[in-house]
Amino acid sequence: MNLRAIYAIYTFEMMRTFRTLMQSIASPVLSTSLYFIVFGSAIGSRIQEVDGVSYGSFIVPGLIMLSLLTESIGNASFGIYFPKFTGTIYEILSAPVSMIEIVFGFVGAAATKSLILGLIMLLTSSFFVPVKIAHPFFMVLFLLLTCISFSLFGFIIGIWADSFEKLQVIPMLVITPLVFLGGSFYSASMLPPFWQKICMLNPVLYLVSGFRWSFYEISDVSIEMSLTFIFAFLATCMVVVYLMFKTGYKLRK
Repeated sequence: MNLRAIYAIYTFEMMRTFRTLMQSIASPVLSTSLYFIVFGSAIGSRIQEVDGVSYGSFIVPGLIMLSLLTESIGNASFGIYFPKFTGTIYEILSAPVSMIEIVFGFVGAAATKSLILGLIMLLTSSFFVPVKIAHPFFMVLFLLLTCISFSLFGFIIGIWADSFEKLQVIPMLVITPLVFLGGSFYSASMLPPFWQKICMLNPVLYLVSGFRWSFYEISDVSIEMSLTFIFAFLATCMVVVYLMFKTGYKLRK
């Protein structure tokens, strides 16, 4: 294992974050704070409790998950797309660096950035509403698995995309709607029976529910189903990344 190569890629990607702190950290935190003001104060004053938890506290896991998914995908997809755009990807591919080391460098940096952001948002939310973490181990586990799996997914999008427009298509048109309809701001039990069944088809629901369970022990699906889904998604992304590198898909002309 070429640890120096992994460290070089990882450090380069992390430094890019520190050079753009306003965009990478301040902007998502500000957006989350606005969500708390709008949903927590305005709507929360009309919805007293959801499953015994105040509405402001109830939406904390959903808001963190919303940011984790979008930032993990955005960081990883741009991280691998930009070297493709500038042509420097061929220097990486021609260097004595294996596929695993490249993935560790790019995905590790993207997951680290998302993890830092998630922890900052968790701290920020505690200034607005009381936050209880019933199962810290599972909370950290969901944070890590979500950051890694969706960074891998973003890595796949970055390899697949051949324009900046394509880089934004899936996060904007697929991921964001799924997150908003995945129980981030409500419980599936609040919906009519028909829409409850439709909601169960949304994979993001399983992430949000599992993450919320680690906070308040309330969930729309079982913790086992949530973990099964995220492990399956992680394994699928790993297989796709392996096949992309093995075939040189969108990497070698």
